[in-house]
Amino acid sequence: MKSILAGKRRKKWNARNWTVFIVATLGLIYILVFHYVPMVGVLLGFKDADYSANLLGALLFEDWVGFDHFVEFLHDVDFWNVMTNTLVVNVIMLLVNFFAPILFALLINEVKHAVYKKGIHVVATFPNFISWAIYGGIVIALTDQTTGIMNPILNLFGLSSEENPVYLMGNNYIWAVIIVSSLIKTVGWGSIIYMAAIASVDVQLYEAAELDGINRWQKAIYITLPSIAPTVTVFLLLNIGRLLTNSFEQFNSMQNAVNLNRSEVLATYVYRLSFTDRRYGYATAIGLFNSCVSLILLIVSNFISKKATGRGLF
Repeated sequence: MKSILAGKRRKKWNARNWTVFIVATLGLIYILVFHYVPMVGVLLGFKDADYSANLLGALLFEDWVGFDHFVEFLHDVDFWNVMTNTLVVNVIMLLVNFFAPILFALLINEVKHAVYKKGIHVVATFPNFISWAIYGGIVIALTDQTTGIMNPILNLFGLSSEENPVYLMGNNYIWAVIIVSSLIKTVGWGSIIYMAAIASVDVQLYEAAELDGINRWQKAIYITLPSIAPTVTVFLLLNIGRLLTNSFEQFNSMQNAVNLNRSEVLATYVYRLSFTDRRYGYATAIGLFNSCVSLILLIVSNFISKKATGRGLF
């Protein structure tokens, strides 16, 4: 017995073991370098680092200012305007963009022709692989007042005119443009995980339902949705935790001097404070505030979900 145990202990790693070990180690190094080491920079939020030419020197030698930066942005009118933009846009996106991939996955699941089904999904997923810099440029071109295709379409419905074309990239419509463009870009990619969850549903449930005379709509409501509820819950909680987080590339690509008052969100605001105004300490404080609020939202929403449905992230 001892010789058998000793032989197991002396067993050498094969190529697969070493491959897994190396890949896992590289992943760990990546997380440490790009996620944990930069957390030292959070200290800038508590130091007098604004307008500093040497951030490392400011981090090590500048005076501590405590919570002065946090107090400042709580009294900053611009900050609260940015916060309002961020919350309103993200709540609308949560209501629209979160449920759209679920509905799209349910509809795709009902398509019986395999080639047609794959073709639809490929077309819907393709925009996700276009960077926001390019995709935003396409959106701007399509919504242009003189050369874009959107105003002629609006003309057909009496919503615009050749004499007075609608400026879709202005203050009044920028939120709609951002939300719709984001929906088109992400709905196909976001539906992949739900399609995988639907594919794992036991086929016998559908067969039993057909014997009872249930139609497609009822199968989707009473079988498919409850079966993928755990997946939906996980992604809903993650999205609630990101209510203060926006895609910088998306908003930056569509911002201009006219719509800045409505399109400035925390991501672009922190970027402008850091690289244009050079207010490094102030921007770090806002970023830390954003992270703390996101963590609180995640914990609270997970707690409510656990109490209400018995499902949660942790």
